[in-house]
Amino acid sequence: MTPSERKTISENKLKEQGIAINQWLPLLPAEEEASIRSFDEICGRAVASLLMIQLAIDTSNGQYDEGFEVIEEMLDKFGVKSALNTAEKEVFDGIAEPQTVMNIAWEYECYWSLVWALGLIDDADLQGAEDICDCERAIKLVSKCDGMQAFKAQCKMRSAEEILAMADYFYRLHWACVEHRLNPETPIGDISEEVVMERRRGLEWLIGGGNDWFDISLDT
Repeated sequence: MTPSERKTISENKLKEQGIAINQWLPLLPAEEEASIRSFDEICGRAVASLLMIQLAIDTSNGQYDEGFEVIEEMLDKFGVKSALNTAEKEVFDGIAEPQTVMNIAWEYECYWSLVWALGLIDDADLQGAEDICDCERAIKLVSKCDGMQAFKAQCKMRSAEEILAMADYFYRLHWACVEHRLNPETPIGDISEEVVMERRRGLEWLIGGGNDWFDISLDT
């Protein structure tokens, strides 16, 4: 599929939902130009982020010490300590500012994009961006596994084209959300801008947006 064809499909989906579009937004890269993350890298990032979300929540509840012991053990069990990004390392080391802790808690939505790419949730689960993801389900995808091999065994990675198509859709949906914030008459239904932005962050990372997803530009 060409980038132009992908754009048209995304716009038609948005129109069907009564969501505004901007036909002048740039095209995303063609499949042969994209740098889709490897299966192993996506699995590592997914598990690492899910575990650090839990430590961020414990930290915000004043339970860092208790949470640290559990999460350190889990990071070692899954072998994903090296997959932590800069902000997650600060939370892990107990030196993160409150805003950083909050940012990590929002990684639930980035993580949701990753487990979609790994075939663990359906398109509708990801595109339904009216509210935050199913946190209990998100946790169980990792907690039911006794290690990385078990986690990988349940996954079936989606194709590069599927991932690029979803990234294109969320890019255009994010534009509508930002436009709605600036001009409330812009129709977006009940879509949550925060949820869309963070899921887009995960998708942009998947297509090679940057090694640390907090460094990725989310301009619209």
